[in-house]
Amino acid sequence: MKNRWVTFVTGRVLVKIEGTGLERLINICARKKVSLWSMRKMKTGAIFFYISLLDLHNFRHIVRDFDCTVSFIRGEGIPFLWKRLLKNSGFLIGVFLFLVILTVLSNITWGIQINGANPETEHNIRKELNKLGIKVGTFHFFNQDLEKLQQQLTERVNNITWIGVELKGTTFHFQVVEKNEPKKAKPLGPQHLVAKKKAVIAEMFVEKGKPIVKVNQFVKKGQMLVSGMIGGEEGEQLVPAKGEVWGKTWYQSEVEYPLTTPFEVFTGKEKRIHGIKIGSVAFPVWGFGKEEFKSFETEKTEHPIRFLGWELPIAYIDETIRESESFKRELTKEEAVQAGKDLAKDDLRKHLPEDARIDKEIVLHETVENGKVKLIVYFQVIENIAKEKPITQGD
Repeated sequence: MKNRWVTFVTGRVLVKIEGTGLERLINICARKKVSLWSMRKMKTGAIFFYISLLDLHNFRHIVRDFDCTVSFIRGEGIPFLWKRLLKNSGFLIGVFLFLVILTVLSNITWGIQINGANPETEHNIRKELNKLGIKVGTFHFFNQDLEKLQQQLTERVNNITWIGVELKGTTFHFQVVEKNEPKKAKPLGPQHLVAKKKAVIAEMFVEKGKPIVKVNQFVKKGQMLVSGMIGGEEGEQLVPAKGEVWGKTWYQSEVEYPLTTPFEVFTGKEKRIHGIKIGSVAFPVWGFGKEEFKSFETEKTEHPIRFLGWELPIAYIDETIRESESFKRELTKEEAVQAGKDLAKDDLRKHLPEDARIDKEIVLHETVENGKVKLIVYFQVIENIAKEKPITQGD
């Protein structure tokens, strides 16, 4: 008997034969290597058996010499299945198109829900989403990664501190945490204003209290600037001193800056590759061939394909390969000194209050060693040096 899997692939036919000389017919088939199997003889004398589709032509020639009746009951295997499929091709095409349309619709944005935001903030978020291409009717393939989308919304919308982004099925869900309005200041008790650090007074704006120091006066840390005691000796009154005292303070920074700086730039040439990823296996569908760039950077984005809310193990891959070139920028000593001063200034600003400003800069020391400019820079800063100090019974 032939292997059933082999005959399923090539095709097999169930045959019924009845008449005279059937045993001799079967012997001739065996001699001519026409395989018959699963043979059953019925009480009526009829014989049922299977024959390979490939041997059917030879079997027809053998049967012509015998007085018997041959009936082909049914065909089995891939050739017959394929024939049936072709007969029902309209139905199959309809099912295929239905699944394709359903998959396409499952990867389109049909809803955007924003929770936790007031109407004005929600309007601003929707306006920014339109600019980013997130709106009803757009494909998920062309949307940004959810983390990038979250970061851009946080940067663009001013009055939110955090926004959560989640894609459920065909709907984007945004959970917003808005910035809290500053709490109303509690009534202040009697207090002085004292210096946070040593400085030379540059400007004073006193709303309440009695100024103790003057402009251009040097003060030490902890020295009283504005007193919360006003009035004469007989009618002395305690008030919460309030105001701003701007002083000149000093900072020193040490910085190194190289005379030769390597950096990379994009040439503008790029190659796009579109592909499909099934499980852990990815293969391109557009943009074949190796990149011809000597130096390049690759940006790869995966867009999962969804079906009725489920994320399938299939993803669309968009890969961009950009050509880059390496350069070495040679700086003169003067350019390196200026770059070093800018670097020191930027580093200083990170540690200063927002309302402080750099008033003056002086290079105290300047050397060139091992291809680097080494600087010691002295900065004069104007900042508010006043801090509150409650008035106690001892004062």
